[in-house]
Amino acid sequence: MLCARAPARTAGDYAPGMFRTARPDDFPQLIRLYRQLNPDDPHLSDGSDERAFARILATEGLHLFVLDLDGAVVATTYLNVIPNLSRSASPYAVIENVVVDESRRGTGLGRHIMAGTLRAAWDAGCYKAMLMTGSRSPATHAFYLACGFSGDAKTAYLARPS
Repeated sequence: MLCARAPARTAGDYAPGMFRTARPDDFPQLIRLYRQLNPDDPHLSDGSDERAFARILATEGLHLFVLDLDGAVVATTYLNVIPNLSRSASPYAVIENVVVDESRRGTGLGRHIMAGTLRAAWDAGCYKAMLMTGSRSPATHAFYLACGFSGDAKTAYLARPS
């Protein structure tokens, strides 16, 4: 798995150890990244986004990870570890909201945060990790394939409220 290894670094790149769990003070920087992921999302002013963030940080099995580069959150992933009754009661993981700051894409940060996220899933005993992407970009699909995901192992369906 290409993604499971730490990416090669060059001078001026990032230092190891910047993969970490999000902290309460990361909220503004995470919202900035999520706006890059979903620019059409409404700006919330009622505090519901901050309450959801606090709930995520407080809930066992939910892991919001960031890459911190000199105090700036430059990438994030959201790992959900879900208890399971099949597969010898081994949990499985769902990864969502994979975002690398648009000014830093193509620098290896995506591989780095995905490797840490998968490592956390395996450390939690997950027998598989799944993700879906709405991207049609061949580069996005090539990235996930390079990280060890298979595009033909399962079929995903999505329902939304009408």
